[in-house]
Amino acid sequence: MKQYDLVILGGGTGGYVAAIRGAQLGKSVCIVEREKLGGTCLHRGCIPSKALLRSAELFATMQHGDEFGIESEAVTLNFTKVQSRKQKIVDQLHAGVQYLMKKNKIDVIYGNGRIVGPSIFSPKSGAVAIEKSDGEMETILPQHLIIATGSRPRILPGLPSSDLIMTSDEALLLEELPKSIVIVGGGVIGIEWASMFSDFGVQVTVLEYAERILPTEDEDISKEMARLLKKRKVQVVTGVKVIAENTAISDAGTIIVQADKNGELQTYTAEKMLVSVGRISNVEQIGLENTDIKVVHGAIKVNEHYQTDEPHIYAIGDVIGGLQLAHVASHEGILAVEHSAGLSGHALSAHLVPKCTYSRPEVASVGWTETQAREQGHDVKTGKFNFKAIGKALIFGEADGFVKVVADAKTNDILGVHMIGPHVTDQISEAALAQLLDATPWEVGSMIHPHPTLSEIIGEAMLAVDNRAIGM
Repeated sequence: MKQYDLVILGGGTGGYVAAIRGAQLGKSVCIVEREKLGGTCLHRGCIPSKALLRSAELFATMQHGDEFGIESEAVTLNFTKVQSRKQKIVDQLHAGVQYLMKKNKIDVIYGNGRIVGPSIFSPKSGAVAIEKSDGEMETILPQHLIIATGSRPRILPGLPSSDLIMTSDEALLLEELPKSIVIVGGGVIGIEWASMFSDFGVQVTVLEYAERILPTEDEDISKEMARLLKKRKVQVVTGVKVIAENTAISDAGTIIVQADKNGELQTYTAEKMLVSVGRISNVEQIGLENTDIKVVHGAIKVNEHYQTDEPHIYAIGDVIGGLQLAHVASHEGILAVEHSAGLSGHALSAHLVPKCTYSRPEVASVGWTETQAREQGHDVKTGKFNFKAIGKALIFGEADGFVKVVADAKTNDILGVHMIGPHVTDQISEAALAQLLDATPWEVGSMIHPHPTLSEIIGEAMLAVDNRAIGM
């Protein structure tokens, strides 16, 4: 049996980044991956969905080309080419990850890995048995093990089995677009798909159980997104509970969805149904029963260093719950590897993690919402600035949205920044850095932002906290 300093179960974003960091520290590293390196983010999540969103955005823009003085024949959509472009991007990045494994001399074993015990490093557990696709078995011995097995889409129990009902996994593989779709769930993934389908010309209905869409974002952001989606003829219904067992397929081959809205039964019909109600951590069939590792509320329990109750076994990413984001998993992987190597590190502060929604318009945020800040006991002051007053936004032809800054009225600390508008996912890092460095709105507002740029709105919103914005 071969021994490694570090073995990682799962070659997704968190897993392969952790592997590279381990190799950089001089460790012998092996990844056990059951499918493809890159995991959900690369193959069934971040990358393919954003590639489709870009095509949808461009299609919507080209339909209004005359506003830019560009006149052409009717713009048509070739969805087969859209999917082909998406796959080309995925394949290119997949090849890049494979190259990085070779460059860093990281072994990759493809198969289903399970923790078994005992190993020479632990009296209880730690060895990893791998069942390969050809049925061959291999066992390896890690000094340290990182579980990075990710997550999968959650489904609503009681739904019938039908190819008319999809999760995001199946939606990414559509060969043709439906004329209409009901999306169950108005969180980040649901709103991204609603925006995409709408831009592709699909009639979209969003059903959200909470009282507002994007319920984890600042309330002002949710209201603005709902307004703009409705402006695009997307039907947004909030405070509604889908009755899964009442879902049926009509004689015409459409999906019939029933939902409870304040005690009143409502019916929605569409060609397809997309279920977007969160994700489930992949904790099954990886041998946790052979360890002292605890699973709490469906996720692996870890400490601030990502150690499980087996000190030599760590867990990162979606499998531990929390913020199920690719950039969080990568950061957690680096911290876990460095801790296993005896390096001192810092704990990850969840509220300082930037969050992004790649809809049209985009949404990005970091820190506390205004409500959360008040609940934390802060005396709050806010500043808001609209994109309509930003020259570059008008030049782009995308002037909807705003940036909102939440600050402490006593200490002047930035508590949160919330953005909705053009390319805000590319701008949120400035706000995240400002919070990390404990900057004040005045300090960020005093920084010279080049003109004309979209980034000017950050400076203006910061100055607006103290009623000093120039463009107001």
